[in-house]
Amino acid sequence: MLLSNRPRLSLLAGALATWLTLTAGHVAADDRVFDVVAPFEIGGLDPAISGFIFQRMQITETLLEADAKGQPLPALAERWSVADDGKQWTLSIRQGVKFHDGSDLTAAVAAHALEAARKKPGMLRDAPITAISANGNDVVIALSKPFKPLAALLAHSSTNILASAAYDADDNVKQIIATGPYQLTLLEPPQRLAAERFDGYWGTKPSIEKTTYLGAGRGETRALMAESGGAELVFQLDPPSIARLQRNPNVQVLMGPVPRVLVLAANAGNGATAPVEVRRALSLAINREGITAAVLRAPGTGATQMFAGSVPAWHDASLSPLKYDPQAARDLLKAQGWTPGADGILEKDGQRLQLKLLTYSDRPELPLIATALQAQLREVGVNVEVAVGNASAIPAAHNDGTLQLALYGRNYALVPDPLLTLMADFGNGGAEWGPLGWNNPQFEQTLTALLASNDPAEQQQLRNKLMALVQNDLPLIPIAWYRQSIAVSKQVEGAAIDPFERTFGLSSMRWRP
Repeated sequence: MLLSNRPRLSLLAGALATWLTLTAGHVAADDRVFDVVAPFEIGGLDPAISGFIFQRMQITETLLEADAKGQPLPALAERWSVADDGKQWTLSIRQGVKFHDGSDLTAAVAAHALEAARKKPGMLRDAPITAISANGNDVVIALSKPFKPLAALLAHSSTNILASAAYDADDNVKQIIATGPYQLTLLEPPQRLAAERFDGYWGTKPSIEKTTYLGAGRGETRALMAESGGAELVFQLDPPSIARLQRNPNVQVLMGPVPRVLVLAANAGNGATAPVEVRRALSLAINREGITAAVLRAPGTGATQMFAGSVPAWHDASLSPLKYDPQAARDLLKAQGWTPGADGILEKDGQRLQLKLLTYSDRPELPLIATALQAQLREVGVNVEVAVGNASAIPAAHNDGTLQLALYGRNYALVPDPLLTLMADFGNGGAEWGPLGWNNPQFEQTLTALLASNDPAEQQQLRNKLMALVQNDLPLIPIAWYRQSIAVSKQVEGAAIDPFERTFGLSSMRWRP
């Protein structure tokens, strides 16, 4: 594997330069390479940072997998069991698995990889794990208390299993040596990697032999590469590009629902949005269907609650839906003491109802939606200042308490069970990509009860209660449910959208004859 630390180019220039290099190689060598383009940069080698890219490219694997409904499946662990008290998990390691360097996968190697992951910031460190050990061919995980989502956690990319030689003496990852159907042959952070089929793979070997990945943040760049044939798979398309690519005879556009939600976070602990009535008024002022039809060009995806029906375990059809009612919004704000000033902006105790909304342009639809929200909230007397910057500005404002409003897309399928992301985001008053200043004892109590319950019917009732509490207090205001979109060259077949965004599906595709 070649590792390059070349100086970073501007995102657009770097993407185009790499694309020209790749396409020139195609023409000269007439060698079929499956090129993937997505908006994600390769931030580093550690699975906690960029493990999701190596996982999506099927270079790395985890002990467990997940099906299309998020249910656990065997992977590097071929079976598992849980002690009666829920405090010990035993996972039997699949025999005959080789790492890309030819070394054997053993329970000791897998346990070491999990322990290395547990030392790093991430979900594994936050789980109630007291010890990870190897016992013969089994990995044994001891817990301080039952933790049912562990199966989903062991499918998360931060728990990618790497060979012993992948780590230095301090358990820092120095190279990617994994077990997937593809092995890394080139790595040029933050934009590019290349991989080829691993002939020693333990499972079904893929048809496509060679592949590359390019991180291109600009949606226009990715669309251009799909249009021109510069990439076989382009991930995450902006709405204008979807319409254009659907007319391209050489490209197929696939779309499907994913557990990602566009949300408006409002400070629930301080400032004008601290009263729940104000947050409800903001929600009532939002014309979700107008936004999804005009901006996202996806009518019917306006969020009436946090999760869409495509996530049935977390969608409650009986829950009273969020609606658009600007007059009701005005009435709520009036009841809170806000009255119109000379220019129509609401005032109270000499202060204008003026809020700063943070968002970012990595997802090109966000600034457009922010502008639409600005106009809609202006109609009910709320003056919104839109600030488009880096995504990092949102957690920074959350941590220093200055956040007023933030617009972002949150992926609740970071692990196959949304419960883990919800726990991380909503617990203890909210985390960086969750609510700010929201503390609801009922939510914490219900969450604890859900983790302790063994009754599927009771679990569903508790999930519904959690979502009803969020719907009532609106610490996060759902705006729209995402549909993932990809453009795939018609030179290949077998492409599909993974609803949990765990894989690009390389091993399931093949070149058309």
